[in-house]
Amino acid sequence: MNSSELHLINARLPLLDENGLYELKASDGSWTSIALQQQGTIPCADPFLPMDEWFSKPFNAGSDCALDLQGRVLIPGMVDAHMHLDKAYSLAKVGNRSGTLHEAITNYRAAVQSFTKEELKNRIRKAALRALSFGTTALRSHLDFPVKAGRETAFRAVHAALEVKEELQGVLQMQFFPMCPYDKLTKEEMEMIEEALKLGMDGVGGAPHLSMTPEEDMDLIFALAAKYGKPVDLHADESDDPTIQTIAYIAEKTIEYGYQGRVTVGHLCSLSAIDQARAGQLIERMADARLGAVTLPAVNLYLQGRGDQGLIRRGTTRVKELLNAGIALAAASDNIQDPFHPFGKGDLLQIALITGYAAHLGSPADQLALLRMVTETPASILGLGAYGIFAGASADFVVLDARSAHELLTEQPSGRAVYRGGRWVYASAQTETWGSNVLDRLASLIQG
Repeated sequence: MNSSELHLINARLPLLDENGLYELKASDGSWTSIALQQQGTIPCADPFLPMDEWFSKPFNAGSDCALDLQGRVLIPGMVDAHMHLDKAYSLAKVGNRSGTLHEAITNYRAAVQSFTKEELKNRIRKAALRALSFGTTALRSHLDFPVKAGRETAFRAVHAALEVKEELQGVLQMQFFPMCPYDKLTKEEMEMIEEALKLGMDGVGGAPHLSMTPEEDMDLIFALAAKYGKPVDLHADESDDPTIQTIAYIAEKTIEYGYQGRVTVGHLCSLSAIDQARAGQLIERMADARLGAVTLPAVNLYLQGRGDQGLIRRGTTRVKELLNAGIALAAASDNIQDPFHPFGKGDLLQIALITGYAAHLGSPADQLALLRMVTETPASILGLGAYGIFAGASADFVVLDARSAHELLTEQPSGRAVYRGGRWVYASAQTETWGSNVLDRLASLIQG
């Protein structure tokens, strides 16, 4: 078997079948065969190497082509639909004493001119590689685009992102959306946005709910996106204030431009602050416009409700209702160790677990839905072609030290192996060592 071929046995595919074991074959980075093992477990024999042994010496020549996964879970590479790679790991330089969104925005804006391109590249690279190590093989990041700070400062993150994207080409699929400025965009600002798109930005972003003239600004943004054939991804209504609602107008513009399926909205915090009847109307409009949506539970649980006492609003959007309406809803990392969110590490299994807590999703069906919210659904939002586990799809996947979707969420396994672009790109072994023979013996008696 040559190095461009891959043959796996005894794999669990919870997104396809929670019970069976599967045999998978890939060639030149694409799946060629996915077959249920009718007889159950295939006894391991040459040329298959047990995954337990492979983890002790990954990437050895000839050892990575025929593997016995020994019942481990295999899922398609996870997809993070909403990140801020340029802001990641900036907390040491930009603090936030109050923990509010307002102070985070103010402090970051004040510091942005001090960031060098190399500093931004290092942050983007570090966050991207960390995400890849956890099993994310594709992502979308919003980029700060502070045109009012001057042209050179505004384009610094754009150039840094494009250079890292080139470095990681073939290893990690990356999309970048500049956070376009709002409040009556000037001609010069519009020209700068156009230039960013021409340089290679993948779409148009921004946070129109922060504008004093959101509808006027969205008119310009949709016209610009349509001119260049680029998708739109907006921070929408990230507020506890029920009167802040741009989502209806976003849905209207989406339909007007024939952009159904090409517009994504993130956060939607105020959707959970309004009355039930109005929320139902807005969700129906979202469904009509085929808007993609992203919930960012970790960051919004941290940021929102800062002015409340007693029963504190937590900001998470109406996850169950959006799912029940058939809206493509993903869960994503958002900010990582920056003034907006001091925690996080870019691990989508952690985000799926937090989503489960925040949205009361715990049944077996809910757990599979959570897994889809960090795999299949964000892949559709990013427009990834040939994504998944079927013959003809790209063989981009992660193997994890778990035997079910339930174990993935509850155990958050550290043992992971990531395959992308026809080769293994990362492996981390999960090892256990007890401090005495007695404890070793007792641990060996634990079943399941």
